[in-house]
Amino acid sequence: MGMPQFTTVAEAASAVLLTPEPREKIRAARAAARAWREGKLEHRFDVPMPARPARPETPELLPANRMPKRGKAGSERVRIAMLHALAHIEFGAIDLAFDMAGRFGAAFPPSFVDDWFGVGADEAMHFALLDRRLKALGSGYGALAAHDGLWEAAEETAHDVLARLAVVPMVLEARGLDVTPATVERFEAAGDHRSAAILTRIYRDEIRHVAAGTKWFHAVCESRDFEAISHWRWLIGRHFRGALKPPFNDSARDEAGLSREFYSGVAAATDV
Repeated sequence: MGMPQFTTVAEAASAVLLTPEPREKIRAARAAARAWREGKLEHRFDVPMPARPARPETPELLPANRMPKRGKAGSERVRIAMLHALAHIEFGAIDLAFDMAGRFGAAFPPSFVDDWFGVGADEAMHFALLDRRLKALGSGYGALAAHDGLWEAAEETAHDVLARLAVVPMVLEARGLDVTPATVERFEAAGDHRSAAILTRIYRDEIRHVAAGTKWFHAVCESRDFEAISHWRWLIGRHFRGALKPPFNDSARDEAGLSREFYSGVAAATDV
């Protein structure tokens, strides 16, 4: 199957979102990022982003409260369930990154597309690594149920780039920085060094992704004359449905520019 020929940023981003099958979505994401890097896409936003991305027939999507509990990473069955959940997050993150560029990029310089197309290509690579690992363990993406929480966050923030930046990279991806080191330790303790290495690679990339979100959040706040920390807290209270749960990985968050001033004290306030 040949890749579609994109001519604008919006065409390329929309094409990724509207590609349902995982292998083809990976190819579309890589092709879009490559075309942008090579100067083959106009910085033009002539195609609206879809309200929802296309999805494959599997996995079955369940409400988060109906997802089965996974337990610890000791057994192979539990490790497969954890890897599948992470693969689903990365699959959704491909769409989130290209939607960020295609939905909001018209208001920004080309460096905004640089960042989010780059993030999208990273997420496609992360998904491919996890899916390959699942297959090596006798499973694969789609074999288990998953939930749709990531795209629910996208729908909630589709109207405002600051809300999207606040919730997606600065809360949801930052949460990955908090939990991944302990997950890596559990895989290492179970002797699954290959999975641990993949998660470590993803962890380092996600620090850069949170940094991109934090950078653009500060830039937009400055352009709109908002105080960044207080406005972030207001947006989280308004648009984030969950709770900010410690413990926080302060060192990784700080490396990403997400200082403790943002989230210290907010955890208790949102945990209602």
